[in-house]
Amino acid sequence: MSTHSQSAIKLRLCIFMFLQYFIWGSWYVSMGTYMATTLKFGGEQIGAAYGAFAIGAMISPFFVGLIADRFFASEKLLAALGILGGAALCCLPRLHEFSSFYPMLIAYCALYVPTLALGNSLSLHHLANAKSDFPRVKIFSAVGWIGGLFTLSAIKGEQSAVQFYLAGGVSILFGLFSLSLPHTPPKKTGANVSIGEILGFDALALLKKPSFAIFIICMFLICIPLYFYFVMLGIYLTELKWDYMAVKTSLAQVSDVIFLFLLPVFLRRFGYKTTIFIGILCWVTRYFLLAGSVNFADSKTLLIYAAILLHGVCYDFLFIAGQLYVDAESNERIRGAAQGLIAFILWGVGAFVGTMLAGKVLAANKLATAQGGLTYDWSKIWMTPAIGATVVMVVFLIFFREPVKKDAGAVAG
Repeated sequence: MSTHSQSAIKLRLCIFMFLQYFIWGSWYVSMGTYMATTLKFGGEQIGAAYGAFAIGAMISPFFVGLIADRFFASEKLLAALGILGGAALCCLPRLHEFSSFYPMLIAYCALYVPTLALGNSLSLHHLANAKSDFPRVKIFSAVGWIGGLFTLSAIKGEQSAVQFYLAGGVSILFGLFSLSLPHTPPKKTGANVSIGEILGFDALALLKKPSFAIFIICMFLICIPLYFYFVMLGIYLTELKWDYMAVKTSLAQVSDVIFLFLLPVFLRRFGYKTTIFIGILCWVTRYFLLAGSVNFADSKTLLIYAAILLHGVCYDFLFIAGQLYVDAESNERIRGAAQGLIAFILWGVGAFVGTMLAGKVLAANKLATAQGGLTYDWSKIWMTPAIGATVVMVVFLIFFREPVKKDAGAVAG
């Protein structure tokens, strides 16, 4: 493929990633604040709502395996998912009872989450040098998330339903733009395809490799404490009365951009084990910083900003490095299923357990009377994932083994 063709593909993929994460950033951080302050939902309901994303992720591999890989070109399916997802988002502002809000949110997440695995699989398929090009394309996912947060803050939508209209409108645009992506036909057409292969079960064969199995177990376990951050941060900062909360949390994505540039360098120099270990270590550090922000009032703001700025290492060195590890361990035929498997773990079962537990911990630590303007015991809340992440870090360090390098020279800085 010519350099010009690769440049055109990269440009389209960058815009695709920007729009995809603009949608997510427009509502995901602020939804907890909207539910707590505007809809007056309780802690367990908020945790369950964030768990809707996980339910969508658990549906995603089956959806992708049964439909995307079997019948439809990826770009056409992405278009349909984006447009239908936009319609679902625009329905959410009309729903004020949890009994109606929650099912619609699940329906939306079931439409959105498959776009993550589909987008990654499509990108990895068309990029000439995935290990160096994919992280740089993914930079625009961070830029998109920042764009969503800045736009939401500019229209003062953190505590209102306008966040869903914003995300819904961009979702429809995302769907239409997806039609411009490179044609990616289904890979599993033909008469000799088993039901297990259609559903993506063929990717489970990777679990026969001991290190890959340890990797999957650790990714599941780290997702449990990890999702405390996404569920809790917006509520915590709202209780601290931070103005322009969405803009300030977007510093996380500034860090994300920086470390996406550095990720190929770390993978080339240190390999997967050290890179992913650094990612887990930074999650541990982030939670201890947030716990410290409760106990050390003089340093509160500094510690919170430090925790936010760690996001680039936390996310890229764990999630993106993990996706690249899965891609390196799989072959062309099971690549889509393998990306579906990691999505199932990262955004599915791990996220479901993590968000539900976060909701229960939030509800259990609500104070009988507010203290210093806070209605929750945030010190106990933040220490819970700090300890959990520490345990996972130790397990990963002891049991995971660096894979044999098949194409180390392909990792470009």
